[in-house]
Parts: sequence; C-alpha cells; structure tokens
Amino acid sequence: MEIAIVLIVIAAIFIKSSIKVVPQQNAWVVERLGKYHTALAPGLNFIVPFIDKVAYQHSLKEIPLDVPSQICITRDNTQLQVDGILYFQVTDPMRASYGSSNYIVAVTQLAQTSLRSVIGKLELDKTFEERDIINAQVVQAIDEAALNWGVKVLRYEIKDLTPPKEILHAMQQQITAEREKRALIAASEGRRQEQINIATGEREAFIARSEGEKQAAINNAQGEAASITAVAEATAQAIERVAAAIRQPGGQEAVQLKVAERAVDAYAKVAADATTTLIVPGNMTEVSSLIASAMKMVNATHSPAR
Repeated sequence: MEIAIVLIVIAAIFIKSSIKVVPQQNAWVVERLGKYHTALAPGLNFIVPFIDKVAYQHSLKEIPLDVPSQICITRDNTQLQVDGILYFQVTDPMRASYGSSNYIVAVTQLAQTSLRSVIGKLELDKTFEERDIINAQVVQAIDEAALNWGVKVLRYEIKDLTPPKEILHAMQQQITAEREKRALIAASEGRRQEQINIATGEREAFIARSEGEKQAAINNAQGEAASITAVAEATAQAIERVAAAIRQPGGQEAVQLKVAERAVDAYAKVAADATTTLIVPGNMTEVSSLIASAMKMVNATHSPAR
C-alpha cells in the first residue's frame, strides 16, 4: 500500500513537471541537459521531467524602460541633463537568453552612450529644436546592436532637457529681449502704418477738395456765361422791340419826346444839387439841337434795318 502511494506521488510529480502552461505573450526557453532545446509557445506544452527544464521566461510585450538621467555635453561645450524613456520588445527568446547576460542593462547602457554621442554632435539650441531627430538617431544606434540580444527597440523619447541655471537665466534674458524687440518692431510698424493712413487720407481729402473746387468753378463759369447770354439776349430783344416801335407811325416823335424828357430831368437833377453850379445855356435852341443830334444818331442806327 505504501509503495502504491509512493508511486502515485512520483507519478503526480512527474506529470506536474512534464506539463507547462505558458501565458499569452510569453515565451519560455527550455534547456535539455544544460543545452538550449526549444522555446515554448503560449498554451499547453509538455517537457521531459528531470531532463528538460525551463531556464528563462520572457515577456513578449512592449516594455517601457526608464533610462536614468545623465549629463551630456553639446557641441558648443554646454552641459545638459537629459532624462528619457525607452520602449523595446523581446522578439527572439533564444537570443535574449544567451546573447547577453542582462539585455535590460545592456539596452540601458547603450541608450545612454548613444544619447551622449548624438547630443555631442548638436549645439545647445538645436537640442531643443530637434528632439525628434535625436530620438530617431538613438533608436537607430540601439536597434543595430540590440539585434544580437533578441530585442527590438521601438522608440526613444526624451522626457526632459535641463541646462545649467546660468544657461537657463541667459536663455530667459534672450527670450525677453527677443520679445521686447518684436514688441518694438510691432509698435514701429503700427506707427508707420498710422502715418501712411493719415497721409493717404489727407491726399484723398485734398484731391476731393480740389475736385470740388474745380467743379464749383466750372459751375460758376457756366452760370456766369448763361447769365451773360441771357442778359445779352434780353438786351437784344429790347433793342429790337425799341427799333420796331420807332419804325411805327409816331415812333420818332415819341423818341424826341423821350430825349427831351431825359434832358429836362438831367438839368433838374443838376439844379437840385446845392453844391453844383448850374450854367443855363443862353440860347435854348441848343437844347433842341441836342435833341436833333440824338435823333440823327437814332436814325443812323436804325437805318440799315429798314
């Protein structure tokens, strides 16, 4: 009975040792008599007890690895404290087991040395502007060497770039000066645009005033011309009517009477002025001769119209 129990226990141990259940996204490396034999895939697997053993267990998931902060020197001899994170994945369990004694330490150290090399080729300002380039170059440098370790480097990200306090202060002063410069340029551009707008407005206003004055002068000239024309036409019509009236029967007698009345009115006005000395013609026939002369002029003026 005791022998049966012992056999059952040995069988149970044997079965338990021979059955291996590998979780998803994992790979177990099996050694047979101390030599690499196979890598167990996820699921149910069987091995030979006491001959085969699971020597290494690897996770095939993407692993984030925090790369310790380090001091890097740029091309212009400026110290930078750089902190980053590396993402990698085990792609070959056999190489990951036997290619390096500790692939995590190897990848970490290689990331630090590659980062120092890349930073050393750049100036300080470029390190802040070209983070993507730095990340890509670090990944490329690590990935070439990590193939022998069964590891695939997916990406590297710089978390922080910290220059010394003196450099930070100088950079802050530079940024402040640059902002003040842009503010002064913007203010001067605003004043320049203001002067341009004022000059343009004054020029347009002057042109508008000159155009208005020009149009006003044209309108005045046209109005004066129309007025002169109207007066001339009215005068001509009046003369024509007077001439027509003179040619009518009794017209000349009316003219003589009118001339005589004007002469008498003229003498009356002169006589009414107390400061004027009136000299009366000794011969009143001179008045009639004056009227006769006026009538001759009237006849001479209207004779061509007959």
